[in-house]
Amino acid sequence: MRPLKTEVSAGAGIEAFLRDARERVERGAFPAWIITDPSLHEREKTHVFSKTWVFVAHETEVPDPGDYVVRYISDDSFIAIRDESGQIRVLLNSCRHHGNVLCRAEMGNTSHFRCSYHGWTYNNRGDLVGVPALAESYGDTLDKSRWCLVPPPKVEAYNGLVFACTDPDAPSLLEHLSDLRWYLDLFTLRSEAGLRVVGTPQRWIVDSNWKLGADNFVGDAYHTLMTHRSMVEVGLLPPDPKIASAPAHIALPNGHGLGVLGVPPGMMLPDFQGYPEEVVESLQRTYPSTEHVDVARRTIFIHGNVFPNLSFLNVLVSKDHMSAPVPFLTLRLWHPISAEKMEMWSWFLVEADAPDWFQELSYECYVRTFGVSGVFEQDDTENWRNVTRGTHGPFAGRQTLNYEMGIDLKPDQSWPGPGAAYPTGYAEAAQRSFWSEWLRYMVGE
Repeated sequence: MRPLKTEVSAGAGIEAFLRDARERVERGAFPAWIITDPSLHEREKTHVFSKTWVFVAHETEVPDPGDYVVRYISDDSFIAIRDESGQIRVLLNSCRHHGNVLCRAEMGNTSHFRCSYHGWTYNNRGDLVGVPALAESYGDTLDKSRWCLVPPPKVEAYNGLVFACTDPDAPSLLEHLSDLRWYLDLFTLRSEAGLRVVGTPQRWIVDSNWKLGADNFVGDAYHTLMTHRSMVEVGLLPPDPKIASAPAHIALPNGHGLGVLGVPPGMMLPDFQGYPEEVVESLQRTYPSTEHVDVARRTIFIHGNVFPNLSFLNVLVSKDHMSAPVPFLTLRLWHPISAEKMEMWSWFLVEADAPDWFQELSYECYVRTFGVSGVFEQDDTENWRNVTRGTHGPFAGRQTLNYEMGIDLKPDQSWPGPGAAYPTGYAEAAQRSFWSEWLRYMVGE
């Protein structure tokens, strides 16, 4: 008999429960209680989000000196800003005097931040440069250089993607990304001009645990058959049941994973996802290898997750039943609010040197399909809400869920990229890897 969630919440031997859960997950037997147990949400803050790398911004969101955006790592608020010298900095959004939230606008441009409580003022490097009534209040005892805004111990970027980590002992970002870098290059290095974010990220609240979004994107192509059945019926997806099944489901080190899906047999779809000729010519100069070019040529759909909570989707799809399919790229962050609520952040990105007509069509396709009110997006979020509800109760938490799909499959040794690449999208190796890594952090290993 599995433990009740209330027993786990009481803290009785939680490490033992989590170790047992990890062993079971790796065998494909998923303990449902680990999805929504409220004590695990609190533990995540210190054991996962305080220990690993979290995405904070794309460099094009702060293109000019003084540009900033406010972002979050668990409950901590940070300002990502390009300072006067052009360097991107990440600074804790908390005044060093009495801890007041310093920046109350989510984005903008400024040379200085002034606290609304006592007026302490910082430049956009985070230096304390102004203290009201300094002589009267402190005399000559205040060393302003000791009271700068606090940066996270580690801030690094990969191909324009800026990450931060609050653990000074964490491995580097390159070590964390590991083999996933090979696949990130497929869409971050497609253009000599690089990617740019268009507009501000769309944000909305969903009554779902954040890990369900990551679980879906890290490797779940199987849901396409049923969840998006209505998209087949209206002509946005082909009726072939193998539409999302090949050629590769890829489990990677450190809990990362993705699916790389190709053209179903007999279907006529363009090479390189139908990207404009200018972009295709560019990628053949910028990709790190001929293997990248070959994979990009025959791919129509890439979905994946950077552990813990940054997902990506690069897909060729139609915006409606009358239009030709158009590719687009989106990043989404699953920001936890509680055990049963998350805020979803969704960015649209496009090659900076792509023709204007393509950028407009690609953005429209994104909004209609995977934007906040997109037809595919509504399908997915409804399921995540219902999984959260379906595993919420103490009795529901005692059940074991099936994560055995593809557990006996052997990786395809001919696959050109790194990782354990299985020859079908209908597998759950990447999901098992994601949850095993999450449990490894939760145990504190």
